[in-house]
Amino acid sequence: VQPARRRPIDSAACQGFKENVLFQSWQTRSDVLNYCAGVALDPADPDLVLREAETAKDRERVVDERLDPYSGRFFPREARTESLANLIRNERGVEGIIRARTWGLVTERCGDVGVRWEEALNRWRESTEGR
Repeated sequence: VQPARRRPIDSAACQGFKENVLFQSWQTRSDVLNYCAGVALDPADPDLVLREAETAKDRERVVDERLDPYSGRFFPREARTESLANLIRNERGVEGIIRARTWGLVTERCGDVGVRWEEALNRWRESTEGR
């Protein structure tokens, strides 16, 4: 069964949607992710003292692995900067997937075949810098 072909949307409506809604929301989300990445790189880790205390306490611990075979394992807590960096990396990956899928649907309906979403977003950014 062939999927139903949707009729294209008026080019002025498509352009207005891309410029006034889509690219602005993408830029806002990029700004938020960039801000969060900056926070993730901040070396002032409030959990550092707690992690150091846990590490010292774990070094002093005497464990009888016959009573608790899992107690000998030590899983140090990840630094806040590392966990935030991983989270931001994952969010950027998800954002890339969402943008690619969204752009595929926009190009299908608007007929902008051949332009990648990164190129279109960068052109929009360049055009709005002077405003």
